[in-house]
Amino acid sequence: MQLPLKLAKSLEKRKEENSLRSLKQTSQLIDFSSNDYLGFASSLEIYKKAHLILKENDLLHNGATGSRLLSGNHKIYDLTENFLAKFHQTEAALIYNSGYDANIGFFSSVPKRGDVIFYDELAHASIRDGIAMSHAKVYKFRHNSIENLKTRLNKLSQPVDSEIYIVTESVFSMDGDMAPLKALAELSEEFGAFLIIDEAHATGIFGEKGKGLIQEFGIQDKIFACLNTFGKAPGCHGAVILGSKSLKDYLVNFSRSFIYTTALPPHSVATILAVYQNFEKGISEIQQLKNNIHFFRNKIEELEVKEHFIPSNSAIQSCIIPGNEKVKNIAEILKQEGFEIKPILSPTVPKGSERLRFCLHSFNSEEEINRVLKILAKLLA
Repeated sequence: MQLPLKLAKSLEKRKEENSLRSLKQTSQLIDFSSNDYLGFASSLEIYKKAHLILKENDLLHNGATGSRLLSGNHKIYDLTENFLAKFHQTEAALIYNSGYDANIGFFSSVPKRGDVIFYDELAHASIRDGIAMSHAKVYKFRHNSIENLKTRLNKLSQPVDSEIYIVTESVFSMDGDMAPLKALAELSEEFGAFLIIDEAHATGIFGEKGKGLIQEFGIQDKIFACLNTFGKAPGCHGAVILGSKSLKDYLVNFSRSFIYTTALPPHSVATILAVYQNFEKGISEIQQLKNNIHFFRNKIEELEVKEHFIPSNSAIQSCIIPGNEKVKNIAEILKQEGFEIKPILSPTVPKGSERLRFCLHSFNSEEEINRVLKILAKLLA
């Protein structure tokens, strides 16, 4: 059966813009692409530890059997959520099936009609999709601009009973730069706003034992809600919303992406717990990743290609190469040289800001970083 005409035209437009997406098998090339920053996704130690946790708790099950409000709330959830709350120094934790589910579930249920949301213009699609499902008034502010946000807050006219929510990522997924979290916390306090931080690309990298930027800056008591995902540095699956006990109770009752979905299987939750137990004891991979980030930044300066890169001290290093065709061609040449680096095309990013998005890992060697950047430098020249 043929596609409806509007859908067919949308696909054809993608082809014309050289931005058509397709599914490809995971490659065995040198990884500068995945979010597995610490190499935990393939850790045999964590795999065995997760299995042992399940065995100790008599939970050798393949599936959850239902939503958490029905039959899927196995005791491994309580163990893991209590561990997460203590680790992140917050009252309560609520696990979701993914970061996307968490953002959809939070923003579609928490801000109400008459409330106001201010979000950073580069916030992740899952945040924007969740916000679009709320009935609140929505305004974006210029990327990382405290001045622009304050100007917008000062101009705000709202009913007495409305609430203000300010939303950002701590480390931005496409640019790899960081939000001015301390200034945002102070501004939120000044205007009586509720601050929500997505720590997806900071968890497991920044802060003591990988606790994130919120705890690195010591502002956890000023945050209304924090979202951490487990598919990046933790190398597993799922997400958590951290906040007060009252917020958790509210989400359990009103967050539709939490209520109306089958829970994660026990093995997924046990893997989260195994990873966080690793974090708690302290691991060398975090420092190795930081060393690699430092080496990468020094090398792009040495090779005189720094002006092509967005300033970033995170694991995400983006090289701007305008034009879908050009950036895809360079990615393909690097692939032929043995390196997996994803080109990020418009419309995922605005036209003119297409890029190669390098994801650095603790397991990348200095020799690999040096070699790929030397090839890139020649291509850019």
